[in-house]
Amino acid sequence: MEISGVISAIVIGCVIGVLGRLVVPGRQRIGILWTILVGIAAALVGSAVANGLDVQDTNGVDWIEWLIQIGLAAVGVTALDRAKSRR
Repeated sequence: MEISGVISAIVIGCVIGVLGRLVVPGRQRIGILWTILVGIAAALVGSAVANGLDVQDTNGVDWIEWLIQIGLAAVGVTALDRAKSRR
């Protein structure tokens, strides 16, 4: 992977993480770094899921892929928040 691919994965992960966090109602007790890491993971897994469902390349904006990624980020943020609140 080239450096531009790594940088774009980080930027897209930040956006996906923040959008996933906005979808979850209430206050989350995780930091911005965890949000970014969850977003990066959700972006990578969401791209793989979209590829498996054959919806990764559509005409225009790939809305289905974005919705999958944001949904996974919301699940990740919720799971991490609950894990941190039990400590």
